[in-house]
Amino acid sequence: MRWAAMLRGINLGKRQLKSAELKAVIEGLGFIDVKTLLASGNVVFTAPDAPAERLEAQIHDALALATGLKSEIFVRTPEEVNAVVAANPFPDAATNRPSFLVVTFHRKPVDAAAVDALMAVHDGPERARAIDRELYIDFREGQGRSMLHAPLGKATRDPVTTARNWNTVLKIRDAL
Repeated sequence: MRWAAMLRGINLGKRQLKSAELKAVIEGLGFIDVKTLLASGNVVFTAPDAPAERLEAQIHDALALATGLKSEIFVRTPEEVNAVVAANPFPDAATNRPSFLVVTFHRKPVDAAAVDALMAVHDGPERARAIDRELYIDFREGQGRSMLHAPLGKATRDPVTTARNWNTVLKIRDAL
């Protein structure tokens, strides 16, 4: 079965991991057809059909053992990644500013009502919408100036996520 794994916080600050190291860790688990994407902790591979939680734990533990790096892992099937792309509530952002459209991946469904309530009172240019286990954020003026990060973190009540911009989401989809 084909899988995509996204590692949290890779190549930010001191959390450095070379693509070759990541590939070796995944291959060391016996997974095949391994391909890393970009330098931000993305890898696609073929592995036996198993619960996502088991694969996440296997990769986490193997990565920690091989490199000392402890990173949260989020895996998705091709069908799940295709569903993320199809569900995009901001197609204009995907077309006009794909690097400003961010998808945060969560382990459990995001509280859409809490996100909607926050966005109803948020006084900024950003848009956000929760759909299933993903949160789509259109940072119209870029993430650096946004004041939305902390409030969204509180609204989703999920401290462990990983984010990818739209360009990266599409590259992951295409690699699967």
